[in-house]
Amino acid sequence: MVNRYYITTPIYYVNASPHIGHSYTTTAADTLARFMRQRLGRENVWFLTGTDEHGQKIQRAAQELGISAEDFVDRMSQEFRQLWERLSISYNDFIRTTEPRHISCVQRVLELLHAKSEIYLAQYSGWYCTPCETFWTESQITSQGCPECGRPVEMISETNYFLRLKEHQKWLIEYIENHPDFVKPDFRRNEVLSFLKMNELSDLCISRPKERLEWGIPIPFASGHVTYVWFDALINYISAVGFFDKNNRYVSNWWQSDTVLVHLVGKDILRQHAIYWPIILHALDIELPEKMTIFAHGWWLMHQAKMSKSRGNVVAPLEMVERFGVDTYRYFLLRDVPFGLDGNFSEDSIIKRHNDDLANDLGNLVQRTLTMVEKYFGGVIPSVEIGNFKYDSNGELIKSKLGESLKGILDRHLGFDSDFNFSSALQDIWEVINLANKYIEEVKPWNLARENKIKELGFFIRLLVELILQVADCISPFMPATSDCIIQQFSQATVKKGSPLFPRLERR
Repeated sequence: MVNRYYITTPIYYVNASPHIGHSYTTTAADTLARFMRQRLGRENVWFLTGTDEHGQKIQRAAQELGISAEDFVDRMSQEFRQLWERLSISYNDFIRTTEPRHISCVQRVLELLHAKSEIYLAQYSGWYCTPCETFWTESQITSQGCPECGRPVEMISETNYFLRLKEHQKWLIEYIENHPDFVKPDFRRNEVLSFLKMNELSDLCISRPKERLEWGIPIPFASGHVTYVWFDALINYISAVGFFDKNNRYVSNWWQSDTVLVHLVGKDILRQHAIYWPIILHALDIELPEKMTIFAHGWWLMHQAKMSKSRGNVVAPLEMVERFGVDTYRYFLLRDVPFGLDGNFSEDSIIKRHNDDLANDLGNLVQRTLTMVEKYFGGVIPSVEIGNFKYDSNGELIKSKLGESLKGILDRHLGFDSDFNFSSALQDIWEVINLANKYIEEVKPWNLARENKIKELGFFIRLLVELILQVADCISPFMPATSDCIIQQFSQATVKKGSPLFPRLERR
């Protein structure tokens, strides 16, 4: 039985301003959180996001600006908060890795793992990529350098602390095989399993010497070292919602057998979440929730290429919101490509979605219905029971979509055992919207009015109103402002059509 729902985004690295990828993950998480609040109640859903604020890239970025690392992360973290406010992101908690609650938890975790000999000190030599803050072996680097970002790597030899991974590899393989929903989509799960079965894991370097990097959480048992940013970052999922008691047991209301835990991440950080993170939990003797899913979504591309500052093709979410509106942007992100696959971004695509789906379909249905209520019934919605009237086949089909049938769309695509197919959920909702628009053309209510068939006209309009209100309820997790506006329009004692919900956009 599911009583609680805990959903997270990655904590975002603050070396640069937020981009479309950050807004994509966070909007998806917000939509799931809003839907689950409808289903489980607000008090039973916890939505966590935040910022990752340590590491070499941040230290260097601050130095380049001539400010302290503290001032730099304060400034950048605030940028993320401001964007989430603008995008109507309804997080419950925003954690920063520079907060005392997180630092103390990370240090406690390090002490526990060290006491259990899960952490050891060793000399290491390897190729290091500063932008990715990752060590690579000789066999992993490419002719361009880093296999992840393609930038140059440097050979580094130093003494660091390592987390044992190899000893947990067999357990992790068996765990993933026995929990098919642990990694999604399925092809990402297969990638993780294939990697684990074909490679022996190298132990994870989890510290950096202070002489090379000062900006990090100090290792409590080694004054000359700070914590590696990727180890530090992963701990946020437990530091934000719980604590270790005097018996070294992790305690949290959001880490129980009746909790569904969903980590939404980009595909580029799947390995850290699907391999390092569960091994850390297993080494700490923290039992993974039975319903735990790590979902790796795809990237937004520009002209089939990954967005990057070096290519000059990064999309700034605030610019898109200012031009197209919050709910148009949210709708586009979740409608245009199945969650899990890569998508190709273009402003023309946003305009097309806005004009076709939002202006022509949804906006037109709402505007036409409000116009008919105002014209034929003086702005007062007919107070009739739609179940007491015999409709034609299309009318009966629309009536059948009301209530649980229409709401079932979200359960099917976003529920506990779903694949978080936001695009398919919206597509199914829009099929109902289009059916209603088609029904108006077939019934021709203006003819009913001309023939003075007021009773039939009243039942027809009431059916449309009921449908629109159900649609508004269904789209509220995706487009909360639009949903609120529709409900408010149809909740007045006397309705007035007002301005269109979505004025058409012109291409530049």
